Amino acid sequence: MKKSKQVVNENEPPSYQEATAGYPEMEAQFAWDDKIIRRTFIRKVYAILMLQLFVTVGIVCLFTFCAPVRFYIQTNPSLYMASYIMFFATYIALSCCGDLRRQFPWNIILLVLFTLSMAFMMGFVSSFYNTKSVMLCLGITALVCLSVTLFSFQSKIDVTSCQGVLFSLCIAMLLCAITISIVVPFGYVPWLHATYAVIGAILFTLFLAFDTQLLLGNKRYSISPEEYVFATLSLYLDIIYLFSFLLQLTGNGHD
Repeated sequence: MKKSKQVVNENEPPSYQEATAGYPEMEAQFAWDDKIIRRTFIRKVYAILMLQLFVTVGIVCLFTFCAPVRFYIQTNPSLYMASYIMFFATYIALSCCGDLRRQFPWNIILLVLFTLSMAFMMGFVSSFYNTKSVMLCLGITALVCLSVTLFSFQSKIDVTSCQGVLFSLCIAMLLCAITISIVVPFGYVPWLHATYAVIGAILFTLFLAFDTQLLLGNKRYSISPEEYVFATLSLYLDIIYLFSFLLQLTGNGHD
């Protein structure tokens, strides 16, 4: 019986585990360096994310509490369309152009434009809701984010291996959206819209846990420390979409 031969690419550089095999001190040093890099990466991502959220909350509060500003943006929907175009363009650039989102300072410039456009859109949407509803949803979103973050840091459950669950919820959400688009011309169906909002809130809560564990790098899948802009973008979108679905679910319009 012949033994199968393992094919080895001689031109491929060895990993640090192979290079340090038999040298426990070097292995320990490399592992420690990896932990330092990962911790620096996490701090950088959360620092940028906090700035994004502060800007977004500030704009949402301005558009919600300041009556002249609220009236102006509600009577100029073209501003929303302009911000949406900016959001879409910067999102495509940051998501699809890997070299661009790693190139300083263009990655930061695009991230700033992306944050401002998304914050403007959230402020525009929030201006149509009651101020108490907006503050309630902000509080619920903050509480959910804190709980999910603590869960992701402490739990042994690997959410990064649950892509099937996330995919199933995405399909359910898509079917609800298609159904709503068909039914809406014939009349508003509250329970159908509530179902859509509940699925969306659950989905992006799970996405928040998924992206947080990718950031931590202690589960089956992880994200490279070079992708701090993409990691920040993912967490920010998870939080924003969670807030928007909670607003749809619990928010009341202005009188």
